[in-house]
Formats: sequence, C-alpha cells, structure tokens
Amino acid sequence: MYQAHFDLQELPFGITPDTSFAYACSSHQEALNTLLVAVKNGEGFIKITGEVGTGKTLLCRKFLAMLDDSYASAYIPNPYLEPRTLLLALAEELGVDLSKEDDQHHLIKGLTQALLGFAARGKSVLLCLDEAQAMPIESLEALRLLTNLETEKRKLLQVVLFGQPELDEKLAQDAVRQLRQRITFQYRLGELSRQELDYYLAHRLRVAGYRGNRLFTAKAVRALHWASGGIPRLVNVMAHKAMLLAYGEGVQQVAPSHVRAAASDTPASRRKSWWWLGFAMLLASASGFGWLMFK
Repeated sequence: MYQAHFDLQELPFGITPDTSFAYACSSHQEALNTLLVAVKNGEGFIKITGEVGTGKTLLCRKFLAMLDDSYASAYIPNPYLEPRTLLLALAEELGVDLSKEDDQHHLIKGLTQALLGFAARGKSVLLCLDEAQAMPIESLEALRLLTNLETEKRKLLQVVLFGQPELDEKLAQDAVRQLRQRITFQYRLGELSRQELDYYLAHRLRVAGYRGNRLFTAKAVRALHWASGGIPRLVNVMAHKAMLLAYGEGVQQVAPSHVRAAASDTPASRRKSWWWLGFAMLLASASGFGWLMFK
C-alpha cells in the first residue's frame, strides 16, 4: 500500500466506522448536540436521518461512547427483526435473562420488570437502532408499547432511531401515527460543504500520522467534492483510490486527474457529469472567465 510512500501510520480513508477518525463537521456536531440534549431531557423517541454514507453509524457509536455510567445502553445494528426477536435482542443487549420460549406478552412483561429495576438503581436505559428504516411496522409498535412506561420524571426507555430518508416514509403511515407523535427531537444529517471537505481530509490524514505538506491540492479537493457530492463514504472511497494512483505515479500530491480517475472507477460517483464540467470550462475559457470556474 501507500503508507510508507506518504509516511502514514495507518490508512486514512477506510469505510468502516472508526470513532478515532470522527470529524466534527457542523452537521454531525449539531446532530450530536441534539442527541445529548434529548437524552438528558428523558424523551421517548429521537430520530436521526441521513442519506446513505453520511455517517449515521459513526455518529451513533460516538454518541454511545460519550454516555456516562448513569446510562444502560443497547445497540442493535440490524433491526430487521420480528417483534419477539427484537425484544429478545434488546434483553440480551441489556443483560436481561428472558426465556426464548416466552410469547410477546411475557417478553414485554419481563422487560418491563427489568426497566423498573434499572430505574430503581438510578440508571436510564437507552436503545439505539441503526438502519431503522428496515424495521417492520409490528416491531416499531412493540417498541412503542415499551416506551409507554415512565416515572413521574422520565421515560423508562428512550429509543434513538438512525435511518435513511425512507424511515420518514415508514413513519408517515397511519399504523404508526402514535409513535410518530412521540418523536420529540429529530435531525437530518447533511453532506460536507467544500470547505468542510478540505478540513475533513486534513483531519483524517493527521489522525493517520501524516505530517507533510498539503497532500490534496486545492483543485483536487474541488474535484473530489464535485464527484462525491460531499458524502463522507464516497469521499473516503475516492480519496483512497486517488492516493493509490498518486503512489503509483511516484508523486507526493494528489491532483485533480487522480480524483477524476478514481471517480470513473466508482459506480456511485457523479463521474457521468465530468464531461459537462469540461465543456463548461471550455466555454468559460473562451469567454475569458475561466478563472471563475474554480474560484
């Protein structure tokens, strides 16, 4: 790989969620603040949505890592489960011993007793569900029944739903209107701006051990923002490929040509729009305003 070539301690642009590389862009910081305020207030349901690749899982893990000992947390990464299985998964995450032979009524009853026990010990119970857009309606309803439990001050169970925009469509159905009304805090994650992308690249390179001069040229950053649309996962995929190409040429900087080649090799990129960019640049140059294209 190119680690030695760029004097790196590790690869800077992996696509697995690694909290050590987390970058506090404005969107993620606002979402994190929303989560912290919501759980402190003891709200029942909280919703975080975002397009594929905008960092929902990374945000979830960072959020869970910030909770102190006053919280008992559960994390279910794949909630595409029927109600009984979901309740058993929640019990397992919380260390609650329930019989797999129990029906849904007795599972809810057992979890209710466990939640009351956590409350008696001064602990708040928090469940984070990733990819929540995949949850069956029946499972969402089972969770709602659990969140009915509350003391005079707060809910016994708080639920954070992390999902793609399709989650909003699911929650718009009449069958879950009671749950929809209980979502008191929500946030929609956005993409990185061009300036944030510059900081994002520098941050991840610094965490990976890079101490050299600017690695991605300013024009390469602009090209990368265009090709990725500012979606962090696509940024990582194409930045990694662009660095491989620079390494293959034996150069110490990533240029726009490396980014364009990386985009052409990435199915989800906006590579099909490159010819429009080239045509616009040609027209602008002919008009004497080529300098405006990348201002």
